[in-house]
Amino acid sequence: MTTAAPPIDLTDPAVVADPYPAFAAARAVAPVLWHEGLQLWLAFTHAESNAVLRDRRLGRIWRDRTPEERFPSFNLVHRNAILEMEPPEHTRLRRLVSAAFARGHVERLRPWVQQLADSMVDGLVERSGGTAEVDVLSGMAEELPVAVIAELLGVPAADRPLLRPWSNAIVKMYEYGRTEAVEDAAERAAAEFVAYLRELAAERRRSPGEDLLTHLVTVRDSDGDRLTEDELVTTCVLLLNAGHEATVNVSGNGLLALLEHRDQLVRLRADPALLPTAIEELMRFDSPLQLFERTATEDVEVGGVTVREGQKVAALLGAANRDPAVFADPDTLDVGRTDNPHVSFGAGVHFCIGAPLARVELQASFGALLGRTADLQLARPARRRPEFVIRGLAELPVVLTAR
Repeated sequence: MTTAAPPIDLTDPAVVADPYPAFAAARAVAPVLWHEGLQLWLAFTHAESNAVLRDRRLGRIWRDRTPEERFPSFNLVHRNAILEMEPPEHTRLRRLVSAAFARGHVERLRPWVQQLADSMVDGLVERSGGTAEVDVLSGMAEELPVAVIAELLGVPAADRPLLRPWSNAIVKMYEYGRTEAVEDAAERAAAEFVAYLRELAAERRRSPGEDLLTHLVTVRDSDGDRLTEDELVTTCVLLLNAGHEATVNVSGNGLLALLEHRDQLVRLRADPALLPTAIEELMRFDSPLQLFERTATEDVEVGGVTVREGQKVAALLGAANRDPAVFADPDTLDVGRTDNPHVSFGAGVHFCIGAPLARVELQASFGALLGRTADLQLARPARRRPEFVIRGLAELPVVLTAR
């Protein structure tokens, strides 16, 4: 085993601000390196990250946070989550969730999502008036995905402000170097979220609708199998946490990248047909999720090292997406990049089930920002969140001019 990784500290503010030079330095040493502090292997290349995501001997094996009596709700929503399962349990649950999704929910929402994005951008433009700064994160990027997931699930409008604070608190448990206060907040949020969803699911059983939650409540496969109550609740939590956190952060990271690369912003304005390609490039250029862990169920060779049974190995998605062996000029933002096998949605059996919905949201929000403004300028430096794993901004102040 390599005894020491190159100097990369995932809690270092400089690495959090811009991890890509540190990734490049590590990648030059070896494709997979041991991190003594984290007690896991880190995969820095596209090939090895892809292997980590796809190798069935490297599983998502959930172990309850301990002490278990301190984290009953947090453990509940992960123990029953599709993201934390391997086949055959994963296959069964994904089949049921996919069957509910297959009822046209995403396409049904597309016009509504575009209308909502247009309205939010119009509000930003009106408040800015070409001179005043407005925060795109709070004014649209944070609001749109939550509204979409809530609409998809059928969460009443009055309850929707509860969702993002719950999600924010829960996902902070995925970071390294957490405080006890952060852990307590995550457990409280999970408990409140679970209780709320149990009540909402009971209401859907009494009064079914056309929303995804109703279909999750009622869906059965050909064998008559259905979601348990805990699986139903956990699936809804996962849809919000994974579904909106990633979209918020692609929106923030991506818009900041365009504002810092004006030539690409101008190019995209001149050719709106590039928008779908540009969305994929923004996800590659600054990944919203930087790290995804797996656990070896037997000894596995990855990138010339042996990951022993029980050891963890993490695919560094941001590093994989900047690998010069796969991407020409990987540190260059190119909204027309067509050869773009980024891994921001994962790969293998855990490929993001919400990817189609995320693409609809991102195309709507960036389309509205480009189509309904004459100019976009960064008002002052953006403020980044202090976490590494979930990479995003805390504030993106801009000035918008009406078209």
